[in-house]
Order: sequence, then structure tokens, then C-alpha cells
Amino acid sequence: MSLRQASTHMDIFGRYADEAIALLARIGLAFTFWLSGQTKIEGLVLDPLGLQVQWGWPRVSESALELFRNEYALPLLPPDWAALMAATAEHVLPLMLVLGLGTRVAALGVLGMTLVIQLFVYPLAFPTHALWAASALALLVHGGGRLALDRPLARRFAHKGA
Repeated sequence: MSLRQASTHMDIFGRYADEAIALLARIGLAFTFWLSGQTKIEGLVLDPLGLQVQWGWPRVSESALELFRNEYALPLLPPDWAALMAATAEHVLPLMLVLGLGTRVAALGVLGMTLVIQLFVYPLAFPTHALWAASALALLVHGGGRLALDRPLARRFAHKGA
């Protein structure tokens, strides 16, 4: 194999690796935050790992409210608001990530939540939070990849504006 052929193979591998990284970052963060959000609500169960579905109107669970009142006491936010905001974000942001719709906005939201969790809730879980932050930062910098809805929408609106 010549140097030129090896370079071509590396270019192809790099393109596929970039797409795989973006997709894995989106799905990994989405599952992590979605499953966390599911622990904070009652009335709606959509568990992609346990393959459980229970339809209903979601509401913040009493156990989540207790956690935010006692264990997760965040500064500047009343516990009821913090629980509702976290439960909502942990459902909306993962949907955005899976679809690749507003990927950078969703990644910024996840990064913000990760920083709050690291600083105020579980400061000893830095290794886990560092992985979440690295994934979110990769999505912020590089976007959701070719398998994200952001790309065709950006192309469509770019053509309309031109």
C-alpha cells in the first residue's frame, strides 16, 4: 500500500469516525439524561433500555421533590422549580439530541446541567461528569453530524436565504 492510498484510507476512516463520535455523543448523553429524567416523574414511562411504556400525563414525583428539598438543595432556585426545570430539561434536551435537532443548543443545556450537578449536587463524581462535558463540548464544537436533522434543515434554509 502506497502512502497516498494509506492517506486516502485514513481520510475515509476519519470521516466515518467523526460521524460515529457525533452519533455516540448524542445518543449517550440522551440516554443518560432521559433515564435520569424518568426517575423524576410519574404518569409517563418511556424506558428505552427496559422497553417499558406507560402512557399518561407526566408530573414531578414526590420523591423528586424531596430530593430537591433535601439532598439537591440548589442555590437561588426554590426546590419545586428546580425539580420541574430538571425533569423538563432531562426530557426535552435528550429528544433534541436523538433527533439532532438544535444539537448545539441541546448540548449547551446538557453542559450547563452537568456543571450544576458537578458543582452543587455530586462534586465527587467528576470522572463521570468529565465524560458528559467532553461529549457535550464535542457536539457544541462540531455539531450533530450528518445523521442529524440540523444538517438538512440548515441546507434548506441556506438555499431560501440565498
